[in-house]
Amino acid sequence: MSLPLKWEFPGGKINKGEMPEECLKRELREELGIEAAVGKPLPPVAHHYPTFSVTLYPFICTIVSGEIRLHEHVACVWLSPEMLHTLDWAEADMPVIETYRKILKSPLRSVN
Repeated sequence: MSLPLKWEFPGGKINKGEMPEECLKRELREELGIEAAVGKPLPPVAHHYPTFSVTLYPFICTIVSGEIRLHEHVACVWLSPEMLHTLDWAEADMPVIETYRKILKSPLRSVN
């Protein structure tokens, strides 16, 4: 996406024939230089900005190997779920954060 000065989760466009999980693994490798285990999917989020629309396919992931190196981004932060609200997020990412925080508060939670 092109939303300067807004925080976004890493990811990108799904290539033809690619599953969302495969896309995320590829994007994490390309954008951050890490290998990740893609875990539990969260509900997809469709959002309409004034000039474009986007559908996010979020997953809860774990870094398997590598050290985060920014290849396409200006900054990166690692926050606890309680601190996620402190950033100026892209609007499409807000429902992802809320869903993730609800899962963590659930007595029957299973994040992976």
